[in-house]
Amino acid sequence: MLDNYKKILVGIDGSVEATKAFDKAVATALRNDAELVIANVIDLRAFQSISAYDSVVADDTHKGAENLINDFADEAKKAGVKKVKTRVEFGSPKVMLGQTLPKEEEISLIVLGATGLSYIERIFIGSVADYIIKNAPCDVLVVRQ
Repeated sequence: MLDNYKKILVGIDGSVEATKAFDKAVATALRNDAELVIANVIDLRAFQSISAYDSVVADDTHKGAENLINDFADEAKKAGVKKVKTRVEFGSPKVMLGQTLPKEEEISLIVLGATGLSYIERIFIGSVADYIIKNAPCDVLVVRQ
């Protein structure tokens, strides 16, 4: 028996893999008549090199992320997804996408790209996809290029 997903979360970071994940998430949302939650998590590590936390940089980053996911939301609506929600958050992408947002939004499926960080970063930091697969409270679909 196939699962009927009610609410699907897709993580968008602007990468090719994330775009492919978005396409799968839209197709799955249409097949299941599900709500699509499009999220971008701004990694706080990106601000570690800024000596004094600059709210202008954070605001600009947030606005850029909102523009990015709003474009994806428009595309999902044009494709026929009836309910689309967007979220832009600051934090750890793996924790936000793998635990926090799925619990807050009552997500039944997470869709994400297989890669995002470089090979060297994955060795030291750990793969976002790997973390989400191991810790998510729901099904996870990993899309490969």
